[in-house]
Amino acid sequence: MDFVRNTNIDFMSKRRIAFVISVVLAVIGLVAAVSIPLGKANLSIDFEGGVAVQFRFEKPIEIDRMRTVLAEKGFKDANLQQFAEPTKLLVKLKGGEGDLRAVSNSIGSAFTESMPDNPFIIDSTSEIGPTVGRKLQKDALWAVIVALIGILLYVARRYELRFGVAAVVATFHDVLAVLGIFYLFDREMSLLIVTALLTVAGYSLTDTVVVFDRIRENMRKKAKGDFASLLNRSVNEVLSRTIVTSSTTLLAALSLTFLGGEVIHDFALALSLGVVVGTFSSIFVASPLLLLWKNKKKPALAKA
Repeated sequence: MDFVRNTNIDFMSKRRIAFVISVVLAVIGLVAAVSIPLGKANLSIDFEGGVAVQFRFEKPIEIDRMRTVLAEKGFKDANLQQFAEPTKLLVKLKGGEGDLRAVSNSIGSAFTESMPDNPFIIDSTSEIGPTVGRKLQKDALWAVIVALIGILLYVARRYELRFGVAAVVATFHDVLAVLGIFYLFDREMSLLIVTALLTVAGYSLTDTVVVFDRIRENMRKKAKGDFASLLNRSVNEVLSRTIVTSSTTLLAALSLTFLGGEVIHDFALALSLGVVVGTFSSIFVASPLLLLWKNKKKPALAKA
């Protein structure tokens, strides 16, 4: 499907405005990246530590009802997760310290008082200490770093070094942008968000590589005009594909955001933001970076 045909938009002339927007998003993301290790962000039990209690009820339960019960009893920050079996429930409380039995009994008392007709047993209790939380933070950071290094090596080998650097900068920009937006709106940072960020990085790279492929094809054709004209022509030629891919992916991500439930809401929201930011960066960040990094010699092209 071609939603747009024969467009002739001068994307490169708008690169300065786009760079300003990108810098603002990246700065907010860097602030978030610094704040997370310092414990100044809204960290989940995965990073901050806490307790987890698994319950098994006699009758099936509704997670929204359980969330309301805990909120009424003072456990507003409790994170609830329901299993495939409708009688099981996992309750996580971040920052919980001390006697695990006392914490689990407090939560159990809240359920008993509000739902006396649905008895339960406690299957298990566990604690994630601050040391484990810090290790998870470190592992999450390394996961992002390794992903970016892999992207650099892959794109640099497939094209050339400046293409690889442009792809890494664009991908890193997308990760920082989504992270910064979550930090700005005080959304909880968890391992699920790290998973979403890595997914965003993969999506951003795919979208960028499609544009890079068209740029390489046009460079091989030795078309007339300067490099900026070649970049504009390449982006315009894949614009319809970009719109179709981004809109369909965004539709799926938004469906999960609004209809997928509380457990995956933040994950789906991060994906939705990532699709928008990733599409923006493939056009207004990755391609203009190639224009800024101009070599005096004719660019060498890798063999397909």
